[in-house]
Amino acid sequence: MNYQIIDGGVTTPKGFQAASTAAGIKKNGNLDMALIYSPQPCRTAGTFTTNIVKAAPVKWDQKLISSQTCAQALVCNSGIANACTGTEGMNACLETSRETAQTLKIPEDSVLVASTGVIGQPLPMEQIKQGIRHMAENLSNDRSAASSAAQAIMTTDTIKKEAAVSVILGGKTVHIGGMCKGSGMIHPNMCTMLSFVTTDACISKELLQKALSHTVADTYNMISVDGDTSTNDTVLLLASGLAENPEITEENQDYLEFLAALHYVNETLAKSIAGDGEGCTALFQVKVTGAAHKQQAAILAKSVVSSSLTKAALYGHDANWGRILCAMGYAGTDFIPEKVDLFIESDAGRLQLVKDGMAVSYSEETASLILSEKTVTAIADLKLGSAQATAWGCDLTHKYVDINADYRS
Repeated sequence: MNYQIIDGGVTTPKGFQAASTAAGIKKNGNLDMALIYSPQPCRTAGTFTTNIVKAAPVKWDQKLISSQTCAQALVCNSGIANACTGTEGMNACLETSRETAQTLKIPEDSVLVASTGVIGQPLPMEQIKQGIRHMAENLSNDRSAASSAAQAIMTTDTIKKEAAVSVILGGKTVHIGGMCKGSGMIHPNMCTMLSFVTTDACISKELLQKALSHTVADTYNMISVDGDTSTNDTVLLLASGLAENPEITEENQDYLEFLAALHYVNETLAKSIAGDGEGCTALFQVKVTGAAHKQQAAILAKSVVSSSLTKAALYGHDANWGRILCAMGYAGTDFIPEKVDLFIESDAGRLQLVKDGMAVSYSEETASLILSEKTVTAIADLKLGSAQATAWGCDLTHKYVDINADYRS
């Protein structure tokens, strides 16, 4: 890899500032609004939920990104999703945009908005506006500003989620930084999950969108916590161009280097969501190898990582491999069960459970030890070809039910 992993977030790339505030949207008084701002107009790209029920911010951002070349600000609130709110919800996006534009003295159509939280409730607009004004006064490009912004967009998340890298493109150092939130209602398919990524790369809008869409397919779209695709799923990518690298306008080596660096940031953020699933105790990775083609591998991996029975077995540290084969069998793509080899591995070791579709002799005690680690991987070798794919999820615990039984309380 030619990129360097660094400690950072959305303020790492040149030109980006961030701020956060507790506007009183959350009942617990925690930070609940974040602002990302660039004095320099940024080229934009985005991917959004395929849920037919789309939140107002999703519709707002889709229209802005498809019709405009640049954006300068992104306002996100947590606690209320602004979904299923009709005309009032769209008006809230407009008011948010106007307040931000007036405060920062930028065009109204250069403001992206995002929301996450409870569906069906109206946003408290006076608190939102006060929060915007407060954040505008406290914008900063330092590390702590990015960190606080990442904390402000959390709902049931237990940890803030950030990633950053640097990469040399055309002799210039380019940065990519991002933050995301997500813990429950996680089964993206575009791509409640939000991810905001910034870069100072100079790249055309067309290739920026192509790079984002390409990486989303193998990162956010390959995670699942509970099988529910949110009304608010959004990934936004803003490019300031301030790294002053030669503009990337074709799929050359610089584009490929940028793509690899962006993929790392998005995969890291996606895995952090899967590993922080509501109530979970372990990150669950499913690798399908030896597939005839990548789509086959991806479908099978996603089916296994989404299986409630498999996830429950992981929580119980039970090597119930029949549930894995079962989930593969109903995934909707053909394979030959009699060829499949299954393995589990973690920091505690590696163990084969199945060879050619049949159980092999193994120690249940060793299997339980392997399944007791914080990161557990299941590997299914189809022995049909050379394609492979990886999906990420988590175990299913009693606590998941507890969290979602009184989420609105």
